[in-house]
Amino acid sequence: MKMLINVPETVVADALRGLAASHPELIVDVENRVIVRRDAPVEGKVALVSGGGSGHEPLHGGFVGRGMLDAACPGEVFTSPVPDQMVRAAAAVDSGKGVLFVVKNYTGDVLNFDMAAELAEDEGIQVAKVLVSDDVAVDDSLYTAGRRGTGATLFVEKIAGAAAEEGAPLERVESIARRVNDLSSSFGVALSACSTPAKGGPTFDLPAGELELGVGIHGEPGRERRAMMTSREIADYAVDVVVADLRPDSPVLLLVNGAGATPQLELYGFAAEVHRALGERQVAVARTLVGNYVTSLDMAGASITLCQVDEDLLRLWDAPVRTAGLRWGD
Repeated sequence: MKMLINVPETVVADALRGLAASHPELIVDVENRVIVRRDAPVEGKVALVSGGGSGHEPLHGGFVGRGMLDAACPGEVFTSPVPDQMVRAAAAVDSGKGVLFVVKNYTGDVLNFDMAAELAEDEGIQVAKVLVSDDVAVDDSLYTAGRRGTGATLFVEKIAGAAAEEGAPLERVESIARRVNDLSSSFGVALSACSTPAKGGPTFDLPAGELELGVGIHGEPGRERRAMMTSREIADYAVDVVVADLRPDSPVLLLVNGAGATPQLELYGFAAEVHRALGERQVAVARTLVGNYVTSLDMAGASITLCQVDEDLLRLWDAPVRTAGLRWGD
């Protein structure tokens, strides 16, 4: 496999150096693997900290900034960050109003963030934790007890981040984050396997002419493999699964997320089919976001995430945000 890297051992460090050079509004500690918004800690504000294995960019480092995360902790590729990173991040952004850890439901992430919360509290930092578990494809899968955390992580970080930016207390920010997770469902499909720099080739075998329905963001097995389907057929399948789980009775946010190697041309075509499928099922879409936001290195494929919203959640979604990977408003 050809990759735009130096050597596999320095991939994450090299990417962090590039992030630092490209975004002076961030403080990037390459050695300790912590990314912090430059104006942190923000007085009177609850801080949001997240993280996870690298390879899902722009998640999470690309979502550090006004209106989303205060800090992120990147691990090695597809590997959880360690507790010391999380404690260092929490200490850097805590204004005295507390810190919310946003954790995707993968065993390593959960264990390390739990340990970090205990260590941070020993240092006098008030910590709350929210587990993102939106992937409806499978339960108790590889690396996971219960549902996997995927695209809804973006919704949680954006909406809870907006509430924190408004000055909401920790209990309120935590409650909103939990509510967003509870109102979200996701489903993904892979057209090709992803390739890690260390392996230098595909991490699993997906024969030509087949796709994986319900794939995880690390290439974990999904529900089934089928012969290649059209965009319309994939949209109908994915929407049926997500709507059956969520049973939305109010408008939804829609994320049409690329897995990393799917062009925008294809993603927007897929988005058209998802909108059609939702309309046929009487699901109203309040806002749509299309692009590569929660990726799986060079995997070809896409996922959809729905989140039911009321006026308050929609207002928080629309609130200004300024990060490397997501920005709108003032």
